[in-house]
Order: sequence, then structure tokens, then C-alpha cells
Amino acid sequence: MSGEKRFQFYGRRKGKSLRRHHSQLMEQLLPHLRVSLEDPLAGLGPRRWLEIGFGGGEHLARQAELHPDVSFLGAEPFVNGVAKMLALVEEKNLGNVRIHDGDARPLLEALPEASFERIYLLYPDPWPKARHNKRRFVSAESVVQLHRILRPGGLFLFASDIADYVAWAREHVAGHGGFAEEGDAAQPFEDWIETRYEAKARREGRSSSYLRFRREG
Repeated sequence: MSGEKRFQFYGRRKGKSLRRHHSQLMEQLLPHLRVSLEDPLAGLGPRRWLEIGFGGGEHLARQAELHPDVSFLGAEPFVNGVAKMLALVEEKNLGNVRIHDGDARPLLEALPEASFERIYLLYPDPWPKARHNKRRFVSAESVVQLHRILRPGGLFLFASDIADYVAWAREHVAGHGGFAEEGDAAQPFEDWIETRYEAKARREGRSSSYLRFRREG
């Protein structure tokens, strides 16, 4: 068995009905930006950054706008989030963005070794109940893949407002042994733009942590 069928997906695939224009973008623009698992780097330049679970696309679009010399690949299974990202691509005329509109785990397996300079995982679903912790994106298996596709010296950037998930991420990355944590976890990443998840956390009185893990070797 191959592709997404090997992975059990948890979470929502679709929310409210899409607006008419968003539906048109899904039909007309997405096919031009969608990457194939058979050749996931097609259309991407030599400098590449990846964002896993880009939500509504605010951060991904901002980075793509600030760094036109970098090719961005965004992975997001939630249809409504993909539609919002497409609207931002259209609005900002972003020519350096490609999209995987599905589970990121098959994408990670398909990507070549040492193919990305930077990987973002921002405010992933925390699955806070202990019996659901195994559903978290950060796992021993995913950290192996993240390390494999990062270039030596590349960065894995993780942000969360859930203290238990921050500790979980540190534990799993440290357990791999191929990363070194650096920087001040209380300080946002460079060129940071507040996401709607971060704004919600701040409104509810939760602070965020910004973990920087550099691939060694």
C-alpha cells in the first residue's frame, strides 16, 4: 500500500461551504500549483522552504512575499484553508508557491533527501488528551523524515501555545539526536506575522513558544 492510504488521518478535511470565488480557485488555480508525489519538487527552484499545516495561509503568503528568491511548498489537508491560501496567491500575485492539499506525511516520504533549507510547523493540532497524543504530527517517525529532507544546517521551526506539546516536541527532537536547539524560545521567528491561532491563544491568556532546531551533520 502506498501514498495517503497508509496513514490514518485525524481531523477535519472540510468546513463551511466555500464561497463562489474560492470554489473557482480550487477548480482553476489549484491544479496549476498542486505538486505530485511522483515529482514533488517540480516547479520549485534551488532554494526551498516548507510549511506543514499552513492553516489559512497568512504566514506562508507573508514569507513568500518577503522572499521572492525562495520557492515555498505548503501542505494543508483542510479544503477551506487551501482555498484561503489560493486567494492570497491570487491577491499578492505569488509565483513562488506550490501546494500539497493533503496529509503531509506521504509528502515527507516522497521528498528527496536534503531538499529544504527550512521547515515550519506552526500551531499544529495539539491533541491534548493523553490517549490522543499519538495523533500529534511530531513523532519519532516524522522527526526522522524532517531531518532527512532538511539540508545540513537547515532549520526546523516549531511554534505552539500548548506547553505540553512544546515539551513533547523537544523530547522527540532530542531523542532523534540529529538536531541542536538554538535561540530564545520566547522570541518569534524572523519576519514573523501573527497567525489567527496565535491571536486566539493570546486572547485566551496563553503564551507561545518558538523552537528552533538546526540539523547537524
